[in-house]
Amino acid sequence: AVSCQLPLSFLLLFLLLFTRLWPLSVLYLMWIYLDRDTPSQGGRRFVWPRTWGIWKHQMDYFPIKLVKTVELPPSQNYVLGAHPHGILSTGAFSNFLTESNDFSRHFPGLQPWIAMLSGLFYVPFFREYIMMHGLRPVSRQSLDFKLSQPQRGQAVVIVTGGAQESLYTAPGRHRLELLNRKGFVRLALRHGASLVPVYSFGENDIFKGMNFSKGSWQYLCQVTFKKFAGFSPCIFWGCGLFSSNSWGLLPLPMPITTVVGGPIPVPQCSSPSQEQVDHYHRLYMDALERLFEEHKESCGVPASTRLTFV
Repeated sequence: AVSCQLPLSFLLLFLLLFTRLWPLSVLYLMWIYLDRDTPSQGGRRFVWPRTWGIWKHQMDYFPIKLVKTVELPPSQNYVLGAHPHGILSTGAFSNFLTESNDFSRHFPGLQPWIAMLSGLFYVPFFREYIMMHGLRPVSRQSLDFKLSQPQRGQAVVIVTGGAQESLYTAPGRHRLELLNRKGFVRLALRHGASLVPVYSFGENDIFKGMNFSKGSWQYLCQVTFKKFAGFSPCIFWGCGLFSSNSWGLLPLPMPITTVVGGPIPVPQCSSPSQEQVDHYHRLYMDALERLFEEHKESCGVPASTRLTFV
């Protein structure tokens, strides 16, 4: 979806330059430059988009559920690791960015913020839309700013596997890009924010796609593109508009259950050592694996399925 919106946004701004509305394009480009620091310094989130009726329809389509396992007191800050990425991170978007599953009732006092690719906050028009919903750049400056606020109860949500993990998306697959993803742990240590594992069962089932083996020319093209653009071009498909049995680009109506695990207390350390980072990263991976094992069967995953870290 993002890969389509990005060129269309630039194309619209470019075409306006050749019309009588060309001053609007010039003024908007000036606005992007003057407003360049806003996404990393508070943004412009509005409450009302979280309650749009369309999000309830999206939730019912799959359907999407939110499972709370323990209390997350608003007297603390949190770094939530969301897994897996899938194609669209639909579970994380629906449950943390909207009120379709009554997030504020499940976790009163928490302010969720989903972090996403920083470059998207320079895309014309699209940047305004994602800021309005409370999305933040996944950069150190942005996340440090939010977790440094005097008001507690900040919950930063990071889809840690990123674009690389989207390449593993396939129905029934539970493969996470996590072994060398430790920046979110270092972030938590700098601010003393508790780590919280989150797993969306069914996220990888809503699209079918082509997975290329490492070393193949197709995979090398995907990785190379990701280095320059920040996201990976995936070949995927779902169902048609009028039938779930036909081919199309709508996601398949498969249940998604987002399970929020218990917090892992983390001490505050402005300059955490590598040993500290490795220790809490290991604790996090163990907690995530336990969360997966405890809930997999109730979410339709066979008992023999194991979580794989790469």
